Amino acid sequence: MSAATLQNLIGGFDLKSTGKWFLLASLVGAASGLGAVLFQVLGQVVVQYSLVSFAGFEPGEANGEHAFFPHAKHEISLAMIVVIMGLGGLVSGYIVFKWAPEAEGHGTDAAIESFHHGRGLIRARVPLVKTISSAITIGTGGSAGREGPIAQIGAGFGSFLATRLKLSDRDRRIMLAAGMAGGVGAIFRAPLAGALFAGEILYREGDIESDVVVPAAISSIVSYSVYSLFMPADAAFLPLFGNGLQYQMSSLAELLPMALMSIVLVLAAVIYIRTFYGLHKLSRKITIVPNFVKPAIGAVLAGLVGVGLHLACDKGDSHAMLAVLSTGYGSLQTALEDPAKLGIGALLLIAGGKVLTTSLTISTGGSGGVFGPSMVIGGCVGAALGLWFQDLFGIQTEPGAFAIIGMAGFFAGAAHAPISTIIMVSEMTGDYKLLLPTMWVSTLCFLLCRRWTLYEKQVPTRLESPAHKGDFIVDVLEGNLVKDVFQKHANIRRVPESTSLDDIVHILAETHQHYFPVVDDQGKMVGIFSDDDVRAYLFDETIWRLADAQDVMTTKVVSVSPADDLNTALRHFTAMNLDELPVLDSENPGELLGMLTRRETIAFYNRRVMEHKQATE
Repeated sequence: MSAATLQNLIGGFDLKSTGKWFLLASLVGAASGLGAVLFQVLGQVVVQYSLVSFAGFEPGEANGEHAFFPHAKHEISLAMIVVIMGLGGLVSGYIVFKWAPEAEGHGTDAAIESFHHGRGLIRARVPLVKTISSAITIGTGGSAGREGPIAQIGAGFGSFLATRLKLSDRDRRIMLAAGMAGGVGAIFRAPLAGALFAGEILYREGDIESDVVVPAAISSIVSYSVYSLFMPADAAFLPLFGNGLQYQMSSLAELLPMALMSIVLVLAAVIYIRTFYGLHKLSRKITIVPNFVKPAIGAVLAGLVGVGLHLACDKGDSHAMLAVLSTGYGSLQTALEDPAKLGIGALLLIAGGKVLTTSLTISTGGSGGVFGPSMVIGGCVGAALGLWFQDLFGIQTEPGAFAIIGMAGFFAGAAHAPISTIIMVSEMTGDYKLLLPTMWVSTLCFLLCRRWTLYEKQVPTRLESPAHKGDFIVDVLEGNLVKDVFQKHANIRRVPESTSLDDIVHILAETHQHYFPVVDDQGKMVGIFSDDDVRAYLFDETIWRLADAQDVMTTKVVSVSPADDLNTALRHFTAMNLDELPVLDSENPGELLGMLTRRETIAFYNRRVMEHKQATE
């Protein structure tokens, strides 16, 4: 079927009809499911003909994953692991920076940014480049996950199809989100979580993109169904025998130590985020090597970390330490089934090592996701705490249950996506009996981790998203600047910072001014106070000669520049409940040009509203 034929068919549907989105979302879901299959197969091919063939290292996987190649024991060559990782990073980096630089990193942020700031546009080549580069990165041992690549792959196809069909920007954004849902729902065998993930991951403050939920659900269902035709439909993390990891709480009193676990998980998440973006900034500052070489350097360093942990640990734990490379799902499977086999020390080493190797792999430009490593980190930290709580408090619940709860709590806090994460972990493990404690810990982690996020391109809520500009109010102030409204060089009484409180009281009696800029000896503004600030001192005359302007003023000045738009000024007025804002020269810090009043801004706004009404009548 040609694009023109499909476009005519789509055009026959009403824009708000269910039929339109059922057809479009199904197409995106089918493509995302096939893309997930291709990505999974390609990744295993790379592993088999690189790490296994030349280094004898076969990264562990979850029991529910389908293996295309038979498992066999090999003699591991630690040196070759590092060499192969370096070569994989070099090839992946060259492919990305040569053909699609936006495909570097974990991918989800790129899709989020395109949704909010890029009208949902993703270049057609990105899905192919992301598929190949991510399979090479993960397949050669890079510490990364599959969610970021497959989210960007699905999003790229959704954007491509919408562009070919000449759909609106809004429809293209919905198609992009539906592609994300399809990819994530298939690769993790979690169709419900995939649908919610696409709507929730876009925002930082717990908001959800309601417009995408239904198309995302359809896409996720179709994608999961297509994926299951070629792969097992079971949960990803299954025990060797049985249909799921069947754990349950032994007492509601366990919610108390789980609250303590939430604090530990948030601390681990903050370390993860700061390490990740700290290395990202450091990598950007290095200019002596080409960008495509940096992923190779990061991969080599990550390999050295894994090999170093392998050599440093006792023989019983040494092979587990190599789980800090590739996906790490093998050790996470052990942490879920029998964490005592690893022990508290090894579990914490795997978690810490995974933080470092993931940051080295992805922050330097390697292509891969951050969700998978987050599951390993959170699961290992949770399992270690479960073992410790069992010894310390005599808790009867299996430590593996704490691993499941840790997986959800860690990512819910780090990614600000509590609802989809709770459901995703439950679907991945096939266990819903821990829903209550998982919700408890995930919610606490989300609330405690509000200041930090693993996805920098998230916006707080739909109100702040450029994608919804004009949905809530008519932006009549668009294009109007502060310099169009405020009175420059107005007669403003400036107060030197050494002025006594006694003199300030007399100044208030002599003028109707409400806000008083405080200036230093060079006339630069260093603070500001209002007449309300001074009134707090009027009933104590003994300090009038002791206090001065520095004691009354605030140095946290909320200001604007002439080039700022009036929307910015209006947000400052309403958010801080201010009546006036100082206007400072952006090219000469501290130089006061005048004051912008709330009354002037609202009067200008009202005039523009009337003009807008007259123009539309």
